[in-house]
Amino acid sequence: GWDTPAGPEGSTLAHLAAHASGLAFDQPMRQAAPGVRRIYSNTGFELLADTVATAVGTTFSAYLDATVLSPLGMIDTGLDGSPAAAGVATVADLALFAAELQHPTLVPAEVAAAARRVAFAGLDGVLPGFGRQQPNDWGLGYEIRATKTPHWTGTTSSPGTFGHFGRSGTFLWVDPEEGLACVALTDRDFGPWAAEAWPRFTDGVLAAW
Repeated sequence: GWDTPAGPEGSTLAHLAAHASGLAFDQPMRQAAPGVRRIYSNTGFELLADTVATAVGTTFSAYLDATVLSPLGMIDTGLDGSPAAAGVATVADLALFAAELQHPTLVPAEVAAAARRVAFAGLDGVLPGFGRQQPNDWGLGYEIRATKTPHWTGTTSSPGTFGHFGRSGTFLWVDPEEGLACVALTDRDFGPWAAEAWPRFTDGVLAAW
């Protein structure tokens, strides 16, 4: 379960998934004790994937394909490298995943709901590209909008909106209050242009529906 020890001493799978393990962004170095600060950590996600792979006796890529990608028909999605950054997908495939997030079929509804609730509430930290947030809320893998400002979703997004954006200029959000999801893949890496354009785009999507 999520309370399985993983990562630095005192850390669990839940700490790794919620960026609360204290590990640095891209090094196996502890910058804080588990459960003290929200530090976005690719290293933490790699350790999480390694722990899962060891438990199931296969590669994380194969496990991901067998349990998520193939069942959802995400035929143009794959992982070739770090579980923190090496995924490749299409808008069509990510739309299938967004639908799964709204109406879970692969896991019980209560398991899906638990993943998008705030884990280790009250932790401050830096949201990459958007500065220090107090608090910097995350679920188990998903970033949660809550009351953060500035933010990559819209000014009209509900506090329960959850999802993720990537360095390659991509994002996926789900707004459960509005019953909407949105996927965007772009031709340029994340930067100031995205921090300016994405919130306006999201507000436009929410206004249109």
